[in-house]
Amino acid sequence: MERPAWAPRSIDISVPSVSRMYDYYLGGSHNFEVDREAARKAMEFMPGLPKIMQANRAFMRRAVRFAVDEGITQFLDIGSGIPTFGNVHEVAQAADPAARVVYVDHDPVAVAHSQAVLEGNDGADVVAADLRKPREILDSPEVRRLIDLNRPVALLLVAILHFVEDADDPYAAVTELREALAPGSLLVLTHASYEGIPLPPDRAEGAVDVYRDIRNPLIMRSRDEIARFFEGYDMVEPGLVPMPRWRPDTAPEEEDPYAFSGFAGVGRTA
Repeated sequence: MERPAWAPRSIDISVPSVSRMYDYYLGGSHNFEVDREAARKAMEFMPGLPKIMQANRAFMRRAVRFAVDEGITQFLDIGSGIPTFGNVHEVAQAADPAARVVYVDHDPVAVAHSQAVLEGNDGADVVAADLRKPREILDSPEVRRLIDLNRPVALLLVAILHFVEDADDPYAAVTELREALAPGSLLVLTHASYEGIPLPPDRAEGAVDVYRDIRNPLIMRSRDEIARFFEGYDMVEPGLVPMPRWRPDTAPEEEDPYAFSGFAGVGRTA
């Protein structure tokens, strides 16, 4: 298998990666045949996966613009993945050139690409770290350089928490991050759920099994379980809703039915 110049030497390109599969769903070019194969297998069960990813990205962009409108210019995007068009720093810095963004991912390909994309951008950086170890993120030189934790921050956890198993206590990690944030900070979150998927659960389960097979289990949580991540936050209107229903730019009725899979919300710390 040819190793492209952009692939860090340290990575095993024979194993599928969740962030490269996501890149493939979004039409990106930073993925390998092994990723495409796993993604296509998941799409045999759930053909609307690319639509779900696009709805995630569209929600994220609306939430970033909302944060800037609220006067927040610092963004911490954990589980940021491989940069594609309309990333957080592009949206935030277009709205306010002084905005600062730190991306965090544990996939070496995502980190390597982010470094390449952000070269020469003093207001954005990337950290190789894991959501399950919040202290490592908060204490990283990149976060210390760009983010003032005494001022409000928008914390983005978009399409990441469903890859953290209950055994790794995602609620504790989210609480630890919240406790580090200044009052008036925002939590921007999306999460996969069987609720809203326009398929019988056993069909959707087939796609979930593909992720289990590549040792990146996709943890489908109920709306109530997802709402628990917002403990300690006041929900911003319209609350925890399917992605196209969160402050839409266009009529939600025009959206693909798959876009309504899972939930999105924004909370504000008191």
